[in-house]
Amino acid sequence: MAIRISSAEWKGTLKEGSGTLKLASGVYQGPYTYASRFENGKETNPEELLGAAHAACFSMFLSALLTTAGFIPRRIFTTATVHLDAGPTITLIELNTEADVPNLSKEAFKSHAEAAKKGCPVSKALTGPEIRMTAKLVK
Repeated sequence: MAIRISSAEWKGTLKEGSGTLKLASGVYQGPYTYASRFENGKETNPEELLGAAHAACFSMFLSALLTTAGFIPRRIFTTATVHLDAGPTITLIELNTEADVPNLSKEAFKSHAEAAKKGCPVSKALTGPEIRMTAKLVK
C-alpha cells in the first residue's frame, strides 16, 4: 500500500516564529503561524489539514461502503470541524456529511455512515496508532 510523506519546518519562537508545511506530492505548500493556529491568522494550521484529511477519507470510505452494498452515490460532501482546546488538545472532531444516493433509506444511510466513521483509515489513526520517531540534534 501507499506511503505518504509530508514535512514541516518551523523557525523562531512559538509566538513570533513561523513555519512552512509541504506535501511531497507538490500540490500544497504553505505557511503556518501561532496566529493561524491559536487565533485567527490567515495561514493554515495542522488542525485544518487534519480536518481536510478526515473529511476526504470519510467521504471516500463511505462511497466504498455504499458501492459495495449496491448503492451508487452521486455526491458525498463532508466537513470536519476540529476543536482545539486548552492544553492544547484536540478534543472533538465533528463530521457533517450530506449525500445524494438514489434508492437508499435514511436508516441504511445512517448505518453506512456510522461504519465509515469507525472504519476510515484516518478515523482509525486518530484512536491511537503507534507513533515512531527519530530525533537528531544538528548544530
